[in-house]
Amino acid sequence: MGKKKEINTKISIKYKKAEYEYFLLTHYTAGIVLTGTEIKSIRAGKASFTDSYCSFINNELWLHNLHISEYQEGSYNNHEPKRDRKLLLTKHELRKINSKLNEKGTTIVPIVLFINESGYAKVEIALARGKKMFDKRESIKEKDNRRDMQRGEQY
Repeated sequence: MGKKKEINTKISIKYKKAEYEYFLLTHYTAGIVLTGTEIKSIRAGKASFTDSYCSFINNELWLHNLHISEYQEGSYNNHEPKRDRKLLLTKHELRKINSKLNEKGTTIVPIVLFINESGYAKVEIALARGKKMFDKRESIKEKDNRRDMQRGEQY
């Protein structure tokens, strides 16, 4: 009997600017449609959320500008690094998100790309509202205060 392969589920690629730029309202976990070389690159940790966003096209949710580097051993089968990728959610969730998008200033932001226990790539997305400049300053102050308190506990 063969051994079952262990799946590395420790891959977690975050969009760090999301919490700074937006108020995150509600979170959803979505599947993502990938090709073979894309999942191999993600397992190697070669993905970046810089300038990525989500939008609806024909009542389907798509993730734009997610950069997944080409797989090193991928020959002619390699993928395009910044292609649009379809997100998989239930119809109920899609309707709910689409209705919330009609509110002024609301957008969908990808937050985390991770591999679940079954070995599938998932994206955590959030409905978000953009922050004003003074809100961003408050976020920086809170972050600095938390860091100072942690440093105080260490000494």
